[in-house]
Amino acid sequence: MELPRAMMTTLRRHYPEYLMEAVGLGCFMVSASVVTAILEHPVSPIYQAIPDPLVRRFMIGVGMGLTAIALIYSPWGKQSGAHLNPAVTLTFFRLGKVKLVDAGFYILAQFIGGLLGILLAARVLGAVIAHVSVNYVVTTPGRGGAGVAFLAEWIISFGIMMTILMVSNTPRFARWTGLFAGGLITLYITVEAPLSGMSMNPARTFASAIAANHWTAIWVYFVAPLAGMLFASQVFVQWKGQEAVCCAKLHHHNHQRCIFRCGYQSNPVRRDASRLSDRLL
Repeated sequence: MELPRAMMTTLRRHYPEYLMEAVGLGCFMVSASVVTAILEHPVSPIYQAIPDPLVRRFMIGVGMGLTAIALIYSPWGKQSGAHLNPAVTLTFFRLGKVKLVDAGFYILAQFIGGLLGILLAARVLGAVIAHVSVNYVVTTPGRGGAGVAFLAEWIISFGIMMTILMVSNTPRFARWTGLFAGGLITLYITVEAPLSGMSMNPARTFASAIAANHWTAIWVYFVAPLAGMLFASQVFVQWKGQEAVCCAKLHHHNHQRCIFRCGYQSNPVRRDASRLSDRLL
């Protein structure tokens, strides 16, 4: 009985952060659906005006990169940490910054939020989102097949997590972590999307797969992002040490509460530096 009681206590205390994660990924899914419909549906004037798919992918990348940045720097993103991705949450759990109960509820919230987001987008866009050019923004392997998609997802997941760990744990640049992450999302959608659809996120892919009833190589999008991010965390720990990881938040230079095993809270020097940086913003 102790474990369920402890879980319920944590749920009562931290449910706002869980809801923020759900709403955050839901908003991301709505944005992905709308942006893709505007730029890829054949009847769209923008699609007709821009025949080059590379340029359209870049524009989608900009839209989704800005969406990610807005979510990370939003008041809710600053409080929950803006993981919005089970692979990110599990990586910070492996790094000892997220407790098991919080990790479980974060992941549950992300899956629910992603699904509700795509269902809301379907309600708004109607038949447009079901068109083959949009298809509920599913992520599927490109012409290279599942093997190429797996390798591509692994590489981009490794890249973004290594970037997050390096930037967020460097005092001079920590407050700009969200910008680095958004920039990589733009780059990845532009360059990598033809290989795997550019997911890096099991909950995001799962939501689209349910809505579209499209399950091609779904295992790739569960295994590769987590494997890539966990490997990035291992490389970072071997390079910098476990104690170099300050917190699980992507943006910590704010006055929102932190529910993680936070290095800023336990280390007065880090805490004061964070507060000084926040006043300078």
